[in-house]
This record gives sequence, C-alpha cells and structure tokens, in this order.
Amino acid sequence: MIEPAAQTKKFQKELNAGTSSLILLSVMSRSEEPLYGYQIAKMLEESGPGVPMMKQGTLYPVLRSLEDNGLLESMVEPSVSGPPRRYYKITEEGRTTLVEWVELWKQTKKFVDAILKG
Repeated sequence: MIEPAAQTKKFQKELNAGTSSLILLSVMSRSEEPLYGYQIAKMLEESGPGVPMMKQGTLYPVLRSLEDNGLLESMVEPSVSGPPRRYYKITEEGRTTLVEWVELWKQTKKFVDAILKG
C-alpha cells in the first residue's frame, strides 16, 4: 500500500503533467516579446508563490514538446554573461490551440467542481 504522502505526490505530478502545456501557452500568449526558460520559470514562480506547480526540470521538456507540435517557435541568441539562450514565442497555431484548450479546461473544471460538490 502506498502511503498517503506518496499518493498525494503522485496525484500532483499527474495533475501538473496535464496542465503544464496549458499554463505555458497562456504565459507565452501574454508576452509581447520572446522569453527564455529562466524568465518563464520566474514568471510562474511569481504567479503562484509558495506553490511550485512546475519545476524547471519539467519546464524545458514541455517547451520543447510545444515547439515540436508547432505551438511555439524558438531562436537561439548569444548571451553576454554565459551560454546562448533559447527564446520562445507563441505561434498563431499556438494561439488558436490555447483558445480551444482554455474552453476544454473550463468544461473540465466545471465537471470536476460539480462532482466534488455532490
């Protein structure tokens, strides 16, 4: 039998996996300029202080996956203070997909809330 803390951790991981792409597309859609991973991580941290919903180790694979699926595009630029940085920006397909995903999220949230309320 899995202990309660481990069950909670597993549930949180599964929940985050399902929402990470939605969150990242939303963040990217509000940015006027391309952002690099560390900037995105800081924005997420500031949005939900004390609630680390997405670790940096999770962030980069999700960004790459969104790019592989044509929802983000990236470019690498040299950095004065270290290694080159990869900047991401949302594509038009990403914006369209975000609208669809937000609607799905609202429907899912409404359903889950209704079930939890009984």
